[in-house]
Amino acid sequence: MEADKIKESIKRGAQDLFRKFGYHKTSVNEIAKRAKIAKATIYKYFESKEEILHALLMDYISVSVEDLIDADNRQQNEEAHLANLILKTSRLSYTICNEFIGWDFIRESTNSQEFLKNLSNELEDLLLGAFTKLSGMRKIENYHQRLRFLIKCSKSIVFSFAFTSVSDADVRKNFVSFQKEILPYLVKAAVAV
Repeated sequence: MEADKIKESIKRGAQDLFRKFGYHKTSVNEIAKRAKIAKATIYKYFESKEEILHALLMDYISVSVEDLIDADNRQQNEEAHLANLILKTSRLSYTICNEFIGWDFIRESTNSQEFLKNLSNELEDLLLGAFTKLSGMRKIENYHQRLRFLIKCSKSIVFSFAFTSVSDADVRKNFVSFQKEILPYLVKAAVAV
């Protein structure tokens, strides 16, 4: 196998296991078995299980952000456009936590919270780059900083829901509240002249 195929095999195996058992309950041995390689081979390509997760999630996020931007209806006004992208991105973040990592591990592990913070910052940079590349956006003073403010606020609110909610139903209820009661004001503040 060539290097790229081995890395992809490792990531595919890890993705299957993370989704099925969660990040915390998946071992490097299990990933090696799933990828049909020796455990030592994994360490030639990735320093740790966390690095495998990071590579996997960055691939997933990059493709997802591009799909969100490309699939978005550009005939909407700027506020609706940004609000729609923030909502889709918030759902993407929730999916990452729910399907790949597992909420119990996130709530209990300092390492996972630091990892999520770093991942979240990378997602923020991807989004900011995607937003600023969109054609037709007004050129207003401090637009870049305003978009970063919008993304940071939205990210903080959505993650606070996830960390403090007791059940998935609570998360959904809080998410609807965010969509209807908070996000419109954040978007207005970001695009106001």
